[in-house]
Amino acid sequence: MKWQGREESGNVEDRRGMSRGKMAIGGGIGTIVVALIVLLLGGDPSQFLNGLQSGSDTEQVKPTAEEDQMAQFVSVVLKDTETVWGKIFEKSDKVYHQPKLVLFRGEVESACGLASTASGPFYCPSDQKVYIDLSFCDQLKTQFGAYGDFAVAYVIAHEIGHHVQNQLGIIETVDGQKSGLSKIKANQLTVRLELQADFLAGMWAHYAQEMLHTLDAGDIEEAMNAAAAVGDDKLQMQYQGKVMPDAFTHGTSAQRKEWFRRGWETGDLDKGDTFRGKI
Repeated sequence: MKWQGREESGNVEDRRGMSRGKMAIGGGIGTIVVALIVLLLGGDPSQFLNGLQSGSDTEQVKPTAEEDQMAQFVSVVLKDTETVWGKIFEKSDKVYHQPKLVLFRGEVESACGLASTASGPFYCPSDQKVYIDLSFCDQLKTQFGAYGDFAVAYVIAHEIGHHVQNQLGIIETVDGQKSGLSKIKANQLTVRLELQADFLAGMWAHYAQEMLHTLDAGDIEEAMNAAAAVGDDKLQMQYQGKVMPDAFTHGTSAQRKEWFRRGWETGDLDKGDTFRGKI
């Protein structure tokens, strides 16, 4: 992705110097499994976050040059999402309200609860902010095998996709539909919400290239690989040794790739209704 020397967003909150250190997570293997599932991109972390307990004092760690470079990259990507979604909303006579992106280290307070590095990147609808510990960018490579800067761009675009859903009232609607449903049925709705965020990430990439000409050869493949790397079936098999479809919260690797691809190829919001028909 062509990003060096380009404009950064003014909506980044750098709380890395305010972050706390290690987390002490209570519970046994069940807690570990939940933590691994939360590592799937873009989920609502509130159920997991409420069970976390802090176990250390504030620590001051000077960012490395590599980390600062990644912070700049994330800021440029955020700016690109602001440009693209601002234009898309404008065409529909709507106003795109830009979200904040919070960089943290270790743990951070959000309106959705206390988050740790283990929570992975997430969007909190209550404060309309995206949260990310930059160490997750390294985890994409070391744990998930997703390489390239556009893999990180996909992560950011997916989270911003949730903000778009929030502005369009989709998240509120889905939350209302979940009320009274069984865990399995609620998970099925969550999967559809997450796959739509993947579609919106692909849609952003479509217009980032069309409007800004920022993509390099191989970028879309990097994003597709990242989407596949965090499929429910792949992660469940990797960490639990078996696949449990009823516990899916984000979709399979194939589904995540497919919906990102649809967004990338069509750039048409009307093609991204994951709540109808088969996914």
